Amino acid sequence: MNVAPLSRERLAGFLREFPRLSIGLVGDLFLDRYLDIDPACHELSVETGLEAYQVGRVRNNPGALGTVLNNLAALGVGTLRPLTVIGDDGEACDVLRCLQNLSVVTANVIQDAGRQTPTYTKPMQRDDAGTWRELNRLDLRTRAPLSSKTESQVIARLRSLFEEVDGLIVLDQVREEGWGVVTPRVRDELAALAADRPEKFILADSRAHVGAFRGCVLKPNRSECERAAAPSSVRAAEASPEVAAFRLARRANRHVYCTLGEAGMLLVDPQGDATRIASYPVRGPIDIVGAGDSATSGLVASYLAGANLVEAGQVGNLVASITIQQIGTTGTATPEQVLARWDETHTALAGGYDGPLP
Repeated sequence: MNVAPLSRERLAGFLREFPRLSIGLVGDLFLDRYLDIDPACHELSVETGLEAYQVGRVRNNPGALGTVLNNLAALGVGTLRPLTVIGDDGEACDVLRCLQNLSVVTANVIQDAGRQTPTYTKPMQRDDAGTWRELNRLDLRTRAPLSSKTESQVIARLRSLFEEVDGLIVLDQVREEGWGVVTPRVRDELAALAADRPEKFILADSRAHVGAFRGCVLKPNRSECERAAAPSSVRAAEASPEVAAFRLARRANRHVYCTLGEAGMLLVDPQGDATRIASYPVRGPIDIVGAGDSATSGLVASYLAGANLVEAGQVGNLVASITIQQIGTTGTATPEQVLARWDETHTALAGGYDGPLP
């Protein structure tokens, strides 16, 4: 299906509505801790003889679900209500401090003393060209299932949260089944809520379990979509993302947004109708960390602000085109930046730019 370009008037109208929205978020909240290594300082460890990297700056950001929170806040969404589980440790203090600067209601941030606050520690070092590069990441998280007591708390609070918000974003970051916030019981509760209120928008993004969701709009990338849609024995023969996305949409009985990197997005409904939503052209170096979360933020916020499903995907791609140009961090985009990128893109197209069309 051919897609009409998103007009500036429509885009500006969606952005004006963002401050009136209340969005709930369910899933895994991480701390992203960046350690910027000072290239001018060199010191060898007396004990090992190895270089001891000298950290010149520590940057803490909310990650995973927090990346979506960051993006929604930057876009100007009025109220953000996360439902998540963290530990009762120093990392929890740091991630809660990060949330204080956002329009976040933290009443449903559950602290479980038996769990570690998930943390990605990312040492950053400049290369010879002066570009920041991420070294080996250090991960901290509880490698065990969520306790039944905490799981029951999540489910009880989910029912209340669902009634308080305009729409819901679900982010399932943890690959091991039952080890993160979005356990099978939580997914069942989401399916029940979706069945009771099918008009209410729920979007689910899951690294490893997207095929297990029912009644939610799904947003996998291509590999996640293909893994969920068919066993490995038939993936090579049916490599079309349209086929995989249709299978997933039919199973969930909701639309699927399959993200395709620089090729944009594919929107497929349970009847098999597919729409290609092109990406926006980007020049220069890029950093795709957090691109999917920024696309989710723009997509959901614009849909709740009155966009149709195709327009929502276009806004998601537009927001992601801004954040991927922010190197060495999980980027965000403001409404002013979104409008400026629209202007820049359409000026480039009018001047004969031969990249992908919006």
